[in-house]
Amino acid sequence: MSTLTDRPETALVVIDVQRQVVAAAWERDAVVKNIATLVERARETGTAVVWVQHNDADLPRGGDGWQIVPELPVRDGEPVVHKNWGDAFEATELEDVLAARRVGHLVVAGAQTDACIRSTLHGAIARGYDATLVSDAHTTDDNGEWGAPPPEQVIAHTNLYWRFHRAPGRSGGTAGTAEVTFTRPAP
Repeated sequence: MSTLTDRPETALVVIDVQRQVVAAAWERDAVVKNIATLVERARETGTAVVWVQHNDADLPRGGDGWQIVPELPVRDGEPVVHKNWGDAFEATELEDVLAARRVGHLVVAGAQTDACIRSTLHGAIARGYDATLVSDAHTTDDNGEWGAPPPEQVIAHTNLYWRFHRAPGRSGGTAGTAEVTFTRPAP
């Protein structure tokens, strides 16, 4: 039901599942396995898979830690969006990639829940997209030393508030890996 009425398609957006980003992430292997399941299902249904890779001073482009994890090989023709900010739309070509594919609904998975996942979800809604967070396919590190709750609480809280997130003409929502169908949410 997005406000992007000429965009009937859905895309799986996989955010920052890079070696260094998820090296110490909570439930890393289970989350990566769920993302692999989503990628396979998206490919089988002809749904676009869009990869997002973060770069910054601590994660330089081209380095070993910058690479997407080996369990998730990117296929030829699948777009890879490079970003320097939390929101994958900010100063990137993500909007152009989605517009070219007539995408109005995003299914979002990846890392880090309390940074790039949240920023991109909010960025999507603000730009007119519907955005479904895959509740068991995102993760984060333990940032307790900076005052954050344990990672499982960060993830649970994000799932809770995103499940009910709405804006005029747009919807958020969550779904587990097994529930994702790559169709648009009902209004």
